[in-house]
This record gives sequence, structure tokens and C-alpha cells, in this order.
Amino acid sequence: MNSSVSTVPIIFTIYSSLGLYNFALVICILVFYISGLCINLILVLVICMESRLHRPMYVLLVNLALSGVIGSSSVCPNIIIHLLVNRQESSLEGCLIQVFFTNVYGGCIFCILTLMAYDRYVSICKPLLYHSIMTPAKVKLMLLMVYFILSSSSAVQVCLTSRLRLCRHTVDKLLCDSLVIANLSCRKTTLISVYGLCCAICVIIFPCFLVILSYVHIFMVILKTSNEAQKKAMQTCTPHIISFINFSVASFFGVIYNRLTNEVPKAVNIFTFVNFFVIPPLLNPIIYGIKMQEIRQSINKIMRDKTIQ
Repeated sequence: MNSSVSTVPIIFTIYSSLGLYNFALVICILVFYISGLCINLILVLVICMESRLHRPMYVLLVNLALSGVIGSSSVCPNIIIHLLVNRQESSLEGCLIQVFFTNVYGGCIFCILTLMAYDRYVSICKPLLYHSIMTPAKVKLMLLMVYFILSSSSAVQVCLTSRLRLCRHTVDKLLCDSLVIANLSCRKTTLISVYGLCCAICVIIFPCFLVILSYVHIFMVILKTSNEAQKKAMQTCTPHIISFINFSVASFFGVIYNRLTNEVPKAVNIFTFVNFFVIPPLLNPIIYGIKMQEIRQSINKIMRDKTIQ
């Protein structure tokens, strides 16, 4: 990394133009962020405390919740600080750290949701083989592969971005992105854009294909079963379907938004950020907490036990 470049801060000009909306945005993000943080951690604690929930689906759900915490925590505190102070700036190193964690966050959510779809496929379509296929060791191995591949690909993107020599240092967006930094470079480079697009395809298009394929098989199987079996299958699949559609839509808009020029309405900046980094980490545990009967029962059991004590 060029040392002369790294010492020059990157200034976010959008914050100073929000005016009276600053305080309202701070309250909104703070409430959503703290709420999402608490709900996700409660969900993780409930699953960890209840031994009967130590099954593949719930292990994946814990990782989904922790990924949401990492994603929102990598951007929300910085944005709240930027909204409260007079000078909104970040070092290049700080931006690159944010790029790393936001990339890992987006990839983790998609990949874990894909593993959850596979878990539902095995559970419904191959119930007799479920315990031999979805063993704890295999689930841990799949998760380790997801984290390793996503961390490595994100590290490569950060490395490529860090080598750029910057001639400009002002951006009109809420947070750092590899393309945001690339647009500040002294010369045009397509490598980062192409690499980022390839990564997006691998963690969005390919997982979407696998999830759709899983549900095609699931629906083909449950259509041949009784009404009661269909209802039970849909109860276990509905939370996942809602979470996946929500995050897929948010990611689609995020990818399109990142490839637009800086001249986009401020409302689009805010909506894209909230829709990708704030809503999914808050919505996912609420959906699973409401829709999954075992989690509701576990929460009620823990609350009763604490009340009796």
C-alpha cells in the first residue's frame, strides 16, 4: 500500500447534506441496530442453552444470527458516529477493514441460507438418510469451508483495492465499498469491478440456483404427501423462504446501487444501506422466533424456569 496515500483520510460528503434528517436517521439506525443485536444474541443464547436444539438446522441458524451481528456491527456504529460529529472521515485502512467485513457478511448470509435450504431438502426428501448426511462433523466442515472461502476472496479484494493510488478523497455514500475506493483512484481499473462482480455472482446467483433447485425437489415431494404433512413441511420452510427472498432482493438492489455513479438520490443511499445492513439482521431472528415452534417453546421454558427460580 502506498504510505502517502494511506495517511490521507476519505471524507464522506453525504452526511453534511442530510441536514435535519441527521437526528432522525441516528435514532432510526440506533433503535434498529440495538434491537437486532439483542434479538440475535437472545436467539443464539436460547439455542446454546437448549440441548434439544443442538441440531444442524439450529447450528446454521446460530451462524446466520452471528453473521447478521457482524454485518450490522461493521457499519452501524461508524455511521452513527458520522451522523453525530461535524467531520465525517475515515482512514483508508478503516475503509478497507469495513470492505472486508461487509463482503464476508453478505456472502455468509447467502451461503448459510443455502446450507439451510439443503438441510430442509435432506430432511423432507431423504428423511431416512438425514442423520447420516447432516452429521455435526459435516455441518462444521461446510461452515468452515464457507468462512474460509469468503474470508479469502474478501481478503483478495481488499488487497487489490489497497494497491490503488488515490487522487480523490471524497465520496457521496454512507459507507466504504471496494468500488467506492476504486472510483477515487488516479486511473481507471476494471480488475476490481470485474473481480467484485464475479464474487457477487458466486455468492448470489449460484446460491439462488441451489436454493431454487432444493425447493423444486421439496415441493415435488410434499405435493405427493397428505395435507397434514404438507402443512408441517411448509411451517419449517416458510421462515427460510421469507428470509432468503428478503435478502436476495436487498442484495440485488445493493449490487445495482454499487455500480451506479455517485450521483444518486440521498434517499436511495439510505434505503439501500438500511435494506441490506439493518433490516435482515433484525428480521431474520424475528421470523424464526415467531415461525419455529421449537424456538418459541424453548424461550417460554427458559422464561418459566427463570421465573420459578
